[in-house]
Amino acid sequence: MEKQQIAAGFARARKTYDREARVQHQAAAEMLRLLRDYASPDDLADGALLEVGCGTGIYSRLLQQAFHPQEMWLNDLCTEMQQSLNDLLSLPDVHFLPGDAETLPVPPRTRVITSCSTLQWFTSPRQFFVRCSEVLPPAGILAFSTFGPSNLQEIRALTGNGLSYFTPDELAAMFPPDLKLLHASEEIATLTFPTPADVLRHLKQTGVTGTEKRIWTRTRLQHFTDNYIRLFAQDDGKVPLTYHPIYIVTRKVEHSS
Repeated sequence: MEKQQIAAGFARARKTYDREARVQHQAAAEMLRLLRDYASPDDLADGALLEVGCGTGIYSRLLQQAFHPQEMWLNDLCTEMQQSLNDLLSLPDVHFLPGDAETLPVPPRTRVITSCSTLQWFTSPRQFFVRCSEVLPPAGILAFSTFGPSNLQEIRALTGNGLSYFTPDELAAMFPPDLKLLHASEEIATLTFPTPADVLRHLKQTGVTGTEKRIWTRTRLQHFTDNYIRLFAQDDGKVPLTYHPIYIVTRKVEHSS
């Protein structure tokens, strides 16, 4: 997967993302609710929180308001996202960390690593989980939301294109032994649009077409539109788009020798 293409897609969508990313807003709220069940501000009174793939800061602002960590690091592959985070970065203990989270060093004293709607873009989630287990202290938390196999299933059915998504069980099987699974859940969220063209516009404005290589000729677009309506149109004539959020919370445990 070409990471720079991904970053470019999100950079182009930076100003429309917050308006269009309805499911991602819902996922951020649910992720915060879960994280509050397993972590408290006291956990971060003398430690750092790292958010991976912060984007425009939807989840970041919720985290900062809820936990007020002593130090907060906001990572994103897309350096342009820093321009959307000025309110957060004006705070003395909040820092931007640009780059690929799969290879970047984790800031010292990090006690919570969290991410919302990002890990589906990773080349190797398994290696990322191992790195997290190596840098987190005992009782440290890795908590994230991602998307499952039914995500954008209409697009995959019509184009044959899509990311490699994992089920909660498949993700849990990737965790090293010292990451204990505390919570795993999933849901289906369906958005509806007046036309298939509105679906494509929505995807573009949320940045998720960053790996799309096809050229949308008029003929290809008409074929896509006709098939979308034929296969998926609802009784009211509108068309659905499926999202499949997954929520995971883990804690690092010490294994006795």
